[in-house]
Amino acid sequence: MPRPPLDGLIDDLYHLEGAAPYAWLTLPPAPNALLVLNLGAPFRIRASDDVEMAEYADGCVLTTPTRAVEFSYPPQTRSVGVHFKPWGLAPFLPMPAAELCDRPVTVEQVWGRRAVAELRDRLTTANGPHEMLALLEAELMRRLREISGLGLVRHTSGVIAANSGAVTIGDLSTSAGVSSTHLAQRFKALIGVTPKRLARTYRFTSTVFAINPAEPIDWSAVAGTAGYFDQAHFGHEFRAFTGLTPTRYIEVRQRFLRENPGHALDGWPLPAD
Repeated sequence: MPRPPLDGLIDDLYHLEGAAPYAWLTLPPAPNALLVLNLGAPFRIRASDDVEMAEYADGCVLTTPTRAVEFSYPPQTRSVGVHFKPWGLAPFLPMPAAELCDRPVTVEQVWGRRAVAELRDRLTTANGPHEMLALLEAELMRRLREISGLGLVRHTSGVIAANSGAVTIGDLSTSAGVSSTHLAQRFKALIGVTPKRLARTYRFTSTVFAINPAEPIDWSAVAGTAGYFDQAHFGHEFRAFTGLTPTRYIEVRQRFLRENPGHALDGWPLPAD
């Protein structure tokens, strides 16, 4: 966990090293942004069905997504990364987050080739994971900058998160003392998505994370508790976010648990091969 003020922007810094559980993993949309500095062989990303696979040698940056992303790690992978809160990546970007929505870019495209090469060199020669994460945290502290509207977006996003997405945009804009148009513009610039889309993502992920794939599931009760119109509406959201039906999602989750017990990537990623 980073120290203040980064802790208000970042969920965690992480080090990942070892064998990937599957040739391809699907990462469904979640209310987070991601920065990865790759220190091993290149990995590949396919952002959507209509986008060709791309190779990333230095790493990648992803703003809060609206569509699933597919990752293909090399047989042995090594990287450090940052899980940002939805608004947390904005102070480190030279462009509006909306320009990167559902369009992963390399870290070089964001921070420049020379700076990224120097940082990767320092990380590669660091004395273990803890020193690597300290170096990454120091780099983030150095790059942190003030950004207009961040307080508004952070506060409003916090309200959305606290209510698991069960909020109305009118109530959010009234509470914030701004128009819904202004709020949407600030969200698009700093997060890349509108408040309505972020609320939808929070609602879906909070619902799915509460499901235990090892136990029987009453899908109608799950949908009702989460505030969906009906089970069909919930099923539509499931396919939109994961590409799977609810029952198929559970089968895939159970497969991961069965074939890779205790694996570090067990959680939100899903086998895609």
